[in-house]
Amino acid sequence: MSTGGSEPRPTRNQRREAAREKARVLREEQRKRDRRNKILIQGGVVLAIVAVAALIGGLIFNSVRPAGPGPSNMASDGILLVGGESGIEAVETPAIPAGGQPTPTVPDESGTVANIVVYLDYLCPFCGQFETTNSETMRTMVEQGAATLEIHPIAILTNKSAGTQYSLRAANAAACVADESPEAFFDFNSLMFENQPEELTAGLTNDEIKELAAEAGAASSVDSCIDDTRFKSWVQDATERALTEPIPNSELASVTGTPTVLVNGKQYVGSLEDPAEFQAFVLQATGESYSESEATPTPTPTPEAG
Repeated sequence: MSTGGSEPRPTRNQRREAAREKARVLREEQRKRDRRNKILIQGGVVLAIVAVAALIGGLIFNSVRPAGPGPSNMASDGILLVGGESGIEAVETPAIPAGGQPTPTVPDESGTVANIVVYLDYLCPFCGQFETTNSETMRTMVEQGAATLEIHPIAILTNKSAGTQYSLRAANAAACVADESPEAFFDFNSLMFENQPEELTAGLTNDEIKELAAEAGAASSVDSCIDDTRFKSWVQDATERALTEPIPNSELASVTGTPTVLVNGKQYVGSLEDPAEFQAFVLQATGESYSESEATPTPTPTPEAG
């Protein structure tokens, strides 16, 4: 007869001790998990605080960061074009520094040159009419030395282009050309009006504007300036100045609409579609300036004592 059998059954005390040991092990594992979670949570909170601080710091920096400088060759908020050996040339000027103010152009006061100044918006249909009608006339006058032409691109129709801010982008592009390739400015300005979009449309894309700049002969470095809207702050500042401050070398308190066209300080308010009327106004304004210059007596030299 076999004497083998199953192991003896644990006593009540043994079962109680085993349950206590199991509970202790579970409590210890839970404490370890709690410590890990606490460390992870604390680390996450620190990272979140650092990220929020960086975001707030960036926002504060951007809000107090001064506006960038304006474009070169537009110290007056406009670019001055004159006749030169190679055709139309831009008068080189330094850029308006960050926080600086424009320096008004000193006009030719000989009385024989028409100082033409135009404030324009590239989305303005009336500007398009004026440019289409008179662009070639002004080109001829400037090339022949009979006139200077100062163009001020501003953006008063920024909200009239289906959300694309075309006026601002176009004025910025003009500033880019003035800064990088001033010799191409007149042709670029003309091409922008030859390809002018209608109000309330999206306007030209940046790529289309860059194509026009290249067609005008601008350097490829203009492209990044257009894409970055490098002179956005300057466009906004120049527009604000035009709309709120007196217009230099004239009696106008401010620009009230575009185009605002001045010839020797006198505002042209005639037809935008009759080139003969504008030409007559230029001749009249120049003649009046010439008469005024002739009426100014020339000081007589004082004879030297003999």
